[in-house]
Formats: sequence, C-alpha cells, structure tokens
Amino acid sequence: MDIWLILQAIIMGLVEGITEFLPISSTGHLILTAQLLDFWTPEKRELFEVAVQIGAIAAVIYEYWGKLWGALMSALKGEQYGRQLIGGLLIASVPIMILGLTCGSAIKAVLFNAVTVAIALIVGGVIILWAERRDHQIVEQEVEQIGLRKAALIGLIQCLALIPGTSRSGATIIGGLLLGVSRKAAAEFSFFLGIPVLMGAGLLDLFKHRKELMANDALILGIGMVVAFISALLVIRALIRYVSRHDFTAFAWYRIVFGVMVLLTAWTGLIHW
Repeated sequence: MDIWLILQAIIMGLVEGITEFLPISSTGHLILTAQLLDFWTPEKRELFEVAVQIGAIAAVIYEYWGKLWGALMSALKGEQYGRQLIGGLLIASVPIMILGLTCGSAIKAVLFNAVTVAIALIVGGVIILWAERRDHQIVEQEVEQIGLRKAALIGLIQCLALIPGTSRSGATIIGGLLLGVSRKAAAEFSFFLGIPVLMGAGLLDLFKHRKELMANDALILGIGMVVAFISALLVIRALIRYVSRHDFTAFAWYRIVFGVMVLLTAWTGLIHW
C-alpha cells in the first residue's frame, strides 16, 4: 500500500471534516488541496470527495441523533414540532437537488478551478462582513422554530453553494441570519440540511460508480471517511460553542486573505493550481 496515498487521504479527510460546517467552503478547500497534493486520479478523487462528505455528515447524525429521531417521530405522529423541522429540511433540500441534477456536471466542468474558488471565497467573505455589520432582529432562537417559508428561502440561498468556494454552510448560515434566525439555530439548520443534500447525493454517486473502485480503494475511502467523521464531530461541537459568544467576522477575513493568496500565487506562477 502506498504510504503517501494514505497520508494524502488523511490530509484530505481532515480538510473536509474541518471545513464542511464552517462558512469557508469545503469544496473549495478540497479542490485546492487535491491540486496541491496531486491527489489520486481525477475520477477516484471525485469519489473520495463524496466519501469524506458522507463521513462528515455522519458526524451530524451522531451528534444530533436524539433531536433528529425525536423530530422524525413527532412528524410521523402529526405533531407541529416534528412537522415543522422535518418538513422545513425537506423543502429546503429540493432547490439544490434539482439544480445539482440538471446543472451539476456543467458547473463542475466550467467552475471547478482555483481562480473561481478564490474569487468566490473573497466575495463570500465581503458578504459575511456586510451581513455581520447589519442590525440583527432575531425572531427564531431555536432551530425547531424555523417556519416552512423561511426554510424554503434558506434552501434557495443554498443553491449558491453550487459555485465552488461559496460554502454551503456559509450560504445557509448567513441566509438564516439575514432572515432573523439566531446564529446557533442557523448553524444547526445548516448541519441538518447537509443530511438529505450531501448524504443522499453521496450515496447515489458511490453506488453509480461502484464498479470503478478496486479492493485497495476501499481502504483509502475508509481512512478518509473516518478522519472526516472525527474532525467534523470536533468542529461541530466547537462551532456551536463559538457562535454563542462570537460572530462570523473571523471566518470572513480568513476567506478574503486565503482567496487573495490563491490569486497571487496563481498569477505569479508560484503555485500551479
């Protein structure tokens, strides 16, 4: 077994786990890291990215299993609490699923490159700074209070995440914040929204391309998934603690500085992204 490939899988798993739920774009970071490491073949790299996303989403299910199971049972009983949360998540998932299925391949072919990622990081950072400097009128303090209309609007905003570097979590969290949702509730809704969107699409992709995988590939995918799961679980817990006391300004400046660095290194030829 190639030790360097294993180390690359660990690094890629860490990148996914750390960035998936922060408003800094996991897809953008995976694209840049994979290009920097020259990780695997393009086909297997794409499947690996799907696998580590599943690992990260599994961390949400593990961390919030009690709340999610309780909401599902409540919904099946016809109770308002469960219907609103589960219904909101399903409604919010529809727009990006439709766009992903119809336009996903074209978007990947045109926009999945370092320059697009860098520009989206910078623009997203500026938007976060603007959003955080506005006066916030919080209407929903808890994730269970988010109504179907606001869930649908957050789902539409989430579609911006199809542009690499935008950040699915960033779009949904800041979108929620602009709609009057608290930081904690917006972050949790973003976590939960990843379950139908990323888990469903990821499992479908793995199934469709299962014949392309060899026996040795399973180890690399497994390592990436486990590393992504553990690191994502730690980030989820840390982020919920963080947003109870801080805003997202630090992430905005990180996006801007990192995006500028990518553009400068690409322009000067220092790094061939």
